[in-house]
Formats: sequence, C-alpha cells, structure tokens
Amino acid sequence: MTSPLSVLPAGLLAMLLEPLQQGFLQRALGVGLLVAVVCAVLSCFMTLKGWALMGDAVSHAVLPGVVLAYALGLPFALGAFVFGVGSVGVIGWIRQRSRVKEDTVIGVVFTGFFALGLVLISKLRSGVDLGHILFGNLLGISDGDLLQTALIALAVLSVLLLRRRDLLLFCFDPAHARSIGLPTGRLHYLLLTLLSLTTVAALQTVGIILVVAMLVTPGATAYLLTDRFDRMTLLAVASAVLSVLVGVWLSYWLDASTAGCIVLSQTLLFLLVLLLAPRHGLLARHRQLPLPLDAPPQRS
Repeated sequence: MTSPLSVLPAGLLAMLLEPLQQGFLQRALGVGLLVAVVCAVLSCFMTLKGWALMGDAVSHAVLPGVVLAYALGLPFALGAFVFGVGSVGVIGWIRQRSRVKEDTVIGVVFTGFFALGLVLISKLRSGVDLGHILFGNLLGISDGDLLQTALIALAVLSVLLLRRRDLLLFCFDPAHARSIGLPTGRLHYLLLTLLSLTTVAALQTVGIILVVAMLVTPGATAYLLTDRFDRMTLLAVASAVLSVLVGVWLSYWLDASTAGCIVLSQTLLFLLVLLLAPRHGLLARHRQLPLPLDAPPQRS
C-alpha cells in the first residue's frame, strides 16, 4: 500500500520531516502532545461550565508557589499546586462572604497572587527564570519534568474518565445534578483540583500565561463543530494535537517561540472554525438569517 507521504515532492517531504530528526524537537513534540491531550479533554468541561476566567486565575496564581518552592528547595510542582488550589479556596471564601460577583473576585485574586510572585522574585533574588515560568521552556524540558508531566496527565485523564458522567452533568446542569443527589460541592472542588494539576503539568511547556489558551481554545473550537460531548472531546483533542504539530514545525523554521507558535496555531484554527463551521459558523448563521419583509423576491 502506498504511503500518503510518498506522493509528496521530495523537497516538501524533506522539509516536513527535517524537524523530526532533531532529538530536542522530538522530546518537545512528545511533551507538547501529552499536554495538549489532557488540556483539550479538560477544556471541554471548562467550556460547558464557563470557567475560562477560572483557568486564567489558577494559572497566574501559581507563580508565588513556584518561587517559594525554589527558595525552599522543593519541587516546583508542589508549590504551584498548593498555590493553585489555595487561590481557588480564597476565591470561594470571598465570594461566599461578600456581595462582589465571582468574576470580579477572580480578577482581584489572580492579579494579587501574580503580583505577589513578582515581588518574591525581586526580593528573594532567586535563580528562577521568569521568562521560562511565564512562557514555558518546551525545548529545554528535562527528564524529571517529562516524567512529572506524564504522571500528572495520566492521573488527570484517569479521574476525568472515571467521573466523566458526574462531571458532565455538573457542568451542564448543576441544579439537576444536585436534585438527583450528586455531591456537587465535591465535584466543584474536584474539577478545580484537576484544573490546578493540569496547570502544573503545562507550566514547564507553555508557561503560566499561554496555558490559558491550551485550557480554553480546544474546547471552544470543538464546541462550534458539534452538540455531542463525546464528539466534542475527540474534536478538541484533534485540534490540540494538530496545533502542537503545526506549532512545533513553524517554530523550527521561523526560529520563533515554540509555545507561542502552538497557541497561535490554536487561535488561527479557532478563527477558521468560527468562520466555516457547518452549523454554528458565521457564514452558516448568515445564510440562515431570514430575509426582511420588504426584501425583493429571490430569482429562481
């Protein structure tokens, strides 16, 4: 059977495969695909729940945890996870005890935690590379970080698979979930814990700032293409994987930020789907708009 790659011109084929011959890019591609899959699956739940801003909050709130972990000689992941979960607890505590709306509380808390991290970096004079924390270091990821990312991704995917039905109902209709006896409070904090763990997993690859796109864009893209959750999950994973492949390839030939190219690829894919989606795209919705009452009849 003829391989699809065999029909490509030799020059184009060499151009496509050349990045895969580099060892550091092979490692980057493997880690990027791993993070893309777990972020894509979780992003479907976050899209249904409307938690894009919550993902932004958790990703920024881990910065002081990373700095303190470095200063104390502890793993970055431990500090990031503690402060990620802690920020969620602070948001919930303020929301329950004040009249301020949740989105406002989230904005106050995550900017406060992020500012605390910047202050700690300047005062502790640690060796923490702020650029790697903010924007990731996919090309320089170590064996330890690779193992850590793989373990976290496996744990998060396992929990999402085991509690899929409960979490789906909680995200789609929490009132109904509560009425049939599901522990919505526990599901709420379980989902937030998984969000914190996924943020930790993606921290070394795309960094604090760009992880928000990894957690939001795949689910949003798939949401425009289907109304079925199973299909939405598969499409989200496919879009995330495609974005990693294209992003890593572009970063090699453009000599640009790998994480930036990955997220830019995701964004461009979302815009393309937003325009061309068969049922929910802008062009499809435009075609479905009814003609004004005084519009001239269309010619047959």
